[in-house]
Amino acid sequence: AKVLIRNSNALQTHQMPNWELELPPICSDVRQKQRLSIDTLPPEVKAPFPSDPIIPLRTKTTKEFQEDMERAVQSGDWREVREFYLTTFDSFIEINAAFKREANGSFNTIDDSGVNAKFVNAVYDALLSTPQDIQKSVLKGIINSLLREWKGPRTKDDLRAYFILVQNPQYSSTSTYVIYAHLLRQIAALSEADHHFLVHWLKKLSARRFRQLVERLLQFISTRLFPAEPDELPPLAKCSWWIPSATKVLGLFNAANSVSSPPIMPFTDFYNITLEHIDFMEEYRTWQNYGNSNRFSFCQFPFILSTVVKKAIIQKDSEQQMISQARQSLVSKVSRRQRVDMNLLFLNIKVRRAQLLSDSLDELTRKRCDLKKKLRVTFVGEAGLDMGGLTKEWFLLLVRQIFHTDYGMFTYMKDSRCHWFSSWKCDNYSEFQLVGTCTVCTHL
Repeated sequence: AKVLIRNSNALQTHQMPNWELELPPICSDVRQKQRLSIDTLPPEVKAPFPSDPIIPLRTKTTKEFQEDMERAVQSGDWREVREFYLTTFDSFIEINAAFKREANGSFNTIDDSGVNAKFVNAVYDALLSTPQDIQKSVLKGIINSLLREWKGPRTKDDLRAYFILVQNPQYSSTSTYVIYAHLLRQIAALSEADHHFLVHWLKKLSARRFRQLVERLLQFISTRLFPAEPDELPPLAKCSWWIPSATKVLGLFNAANSVSSPPIMPFTDFYNITLEHIDFMEEYRTWQNYGNSNRFSFCQFPFILSTVVKKAIIQKDSEQQMISQARQSLVSKVSRRQRVDMNLLFLNIKVRRAQLLSDSLDELTRKRCDLKKKLRVTFVGEAGLDMGGLTKEWFLLLVRQIFHTDYGMFTYMKDSRCHWFSSWKCDNYSEFQLVGTCTVCTHL
């Protein structure tokens, strides 16, 4: 009460009545007696629970919209089409009103988004052929929709709006990238349960449209990394969240592609070749140090990394590990005053040409702890220092012997001109393991 009086005097307000200063005693007994349940409050005191907004009814069909477009093109009068686009993209509620098959239906399943896909495709296919003022009005409506504040979890109608907005073809232009980035950011920030719904809705898209959306995301990432004109996009320091958001949304498309049977597109089409020109080892070190935390790294999303990048990372990582191990071995030998042998830096194998397969298997099995070291091959009874040529010769001879039809491990398929595992039953799979080990050792 004294504090309240001091504050009131400081603010030069009127002195409060005495009954406002007399606070009831605070003790457990009094607190227990004064505890009320919301069920005991009178109806006029209870705050009403907010209900889901009622979506207005829109009856325009795909055919009617296409007829409106035809009339507008022929007459040059775009008023009706302009009004449709202006109203439709004004808010999430209006987007659902236009494209939801049943305006106030729930559609809370992963199998059916409730979206009229044919109508969405017709509206977007026509959008880029409309006058510029109509296209700008659509972008303005999207901006207003994305900037609206919201509290609490997203509803399925919100998810439907995101699902529809991400298909907008206007995002192919760099002039719309700021809007596109904010849309991707909000989608990426959705809960895991919401992402689960979006994944299953995305896989229902046609293969052509699905591919277009994937390519648009890849182009967005590449352009943000290496803009053709640096001034056409905001400084990277001010929009560092662009690439993480786009990559996370691309991950939803990759997940949708993975759960589809057969896949909608080859997994190699998710590779972003542009990433071959970044410091991917720095990305790898960030991932090693921070894992899957909030610190973004492309290594958290391996589907986007090409085989070239993955191979280079594995090779560099192997070299770093072996250098570290070699340094420890050298320090250990020096500390014990032992003679230092530089051969400990290599995976040294000695093989006989007549027993090439069995010797290779024995050597690699016996020196399993050195498999990440640089391979160095010596043919018994032959002088020569392996500078790479002997390793290549050893690998070529080994592959020829293993893949020979008489050996029985693989069968040549004439139609595909490829080798496949033989149908014969084998109790010892060490030879197959040898093939994989030799391949890795040779490429490292």
